[in-house]
Amino acid sequence: QVQLVESGGALVQTGGSLIISCEAFGLTFNTYTMAWFRQGPGKGREFVAGFSWERSRIFYGDFVKGRFTISRDNAKNTVYLQMSSLKPDDTATYVCAAGRARRGGIPDAGNYFHWGQGTQVTVSS
Repeated sequence: QVQLVESGGALVQTGGSLIISCEAFGLTFNTYTMAWFRQGPGKGREFVAGFSWERSRIFYGDFVKGRFTISRDNAKNTVYLQMSSLKPDDTATYVCAAGRARRGGIPDAGNYFHWGQGTQVTVSS
């Protein structure tokens, strides 16, 4: 049974930094594209970042603008999202996803088979 377990969400101040992580269980981690999506209050799901299993391609949502960095440690079956210069608009539940998305398909939520429960990030103004 596949499980994705996120951790690290917190309340931070505007301008602050945070690292969240997602550990995967029950899958061959290095053969999956891993991604972060988020859903803020009253908003739809939004692609944040993705790290493909093949050729280590990395994509970011347009809003990221250099503030976030996605990384993965295949030995630990874990993907990370390092966030800096956080804004109140970044307040959301951040959810980890695993799939076989490649290239331009990485931002498409429909390409992911497995989803975590999410970790809450709240940015105070």
